[in-house]
Amino acid sequence: MDLLEKLISTFSVSGNEEAVRNVIMEEIKDHVDEVFIDKLGNLIAHKKGERPKIMLAAHMDEIGLMVKGIEGRGRITFSPIGGVDSLMLLGERVHIETKKGIIHGVITCKEVNDGKILERIPRLNDLFVDTGLNRTDLKKLGIEIGTFMALERDLYYLGSDKIICGKAFDDRIGCYILIELAKRLKETCKNEIYYVFTIQEEIGLVGALTSTYIVEPDWAIVVDVTETEDAMGEVTKTIGRGPCLTIKDAEIIGNEFLNKHIIEIGKRNKIHIQRDVTEEGTTDAASISVTKGGVPCTVLGVCVRNLHTATSIADRRDIEKSIKVLEELLKLSPDGKLWR
Repeated sequence: MDLLEKLISTFSVSGNEEAVRNVIMEEIKDHVDEVFIDKLGNLIAHKKGERPKIMLAAHMDEIGLMVKGIEGRGRITFSPIGGVDSLMLLGERVHIETKKGIIHGVITCKEVNDGKILERIPRLNDLFVDTGLNRTDLKKLGIEIGTFMALERDLYYLGSDKIICGKAFDDRIGCYILIELAKRLKETCKNEIYYVFTIQEEIGLVGALTSTYIVEPDWAIVVDVTETEDAMGEVTKTIGRGPCLTIKDAEIIGNEFLNKHIIEIGKRNKIHIQRDVTEEGTTDAASISVTKGGVPCTVLGVCVRNLHTATSIADRRDIEKSIKVLEELLKLSPDGKLWR
């Protein structure tokens, strides 16, 4: 199992990031000067160096579910954690960790359970998790209101060994990129870098806000994923065409100087940089950019199909090209060139 597969296969829903945090800690600790966990649970890896002080952020958490209630026959009702869609959830397997072990379940609804034809798309509150156990058995196993549940799906390859499919691409792909950068830049970058793996991005960009107060960066880049727009009509963002730079989303306009610099680095290295202008969604950059006196910030990401599902699709070549662009950006000497 390679590092990307390990990160994606780890279950760590927003608010319950310990498992993936432990994986990241083990992978990055030998490539930085210090690693620590702040009071909220963000993992911060620090490479000492010269100014400017740079913050690279990727969130550790993934979308998931939380137990809301358990009916007598064992049906588990749930509250969504992060942006989940009822149509995408129906039929998915879930992973439930308890003090007595791991329990598996399936997301279903009354019509499917009873073998009837669906006449409409079910709403989230129509869905429930079926483990095959009754309420008494579930409680004996330690499942109760507030228990976390994650979507369960192994990473696998589709049409080639470059096209991957699985859960939690948002944002384990970003975490992977940061770890690989730490390995490559340990001896080749003079800058002071903070690799920040944030918590609870999916429910409100929580970890990015508090960690930025700790780091106080001169500028920052958020490494995340973005939805493709290639299902029909004009293609603006797609897999296999390189990294994607977010010029604007629902909450932030990326720093113009950083954006221009990233595009120029792409040209010099013959890497196409896709550009994203959207009215929907946002990332940790929205919190980082307005913390304290403000932080120049932008977002570089990887295009993903079926985002926020257990069958997300991405191209590993886009991931490697994203690492290359950021590596070249961070090799610049810290003499202010970035802002001219």
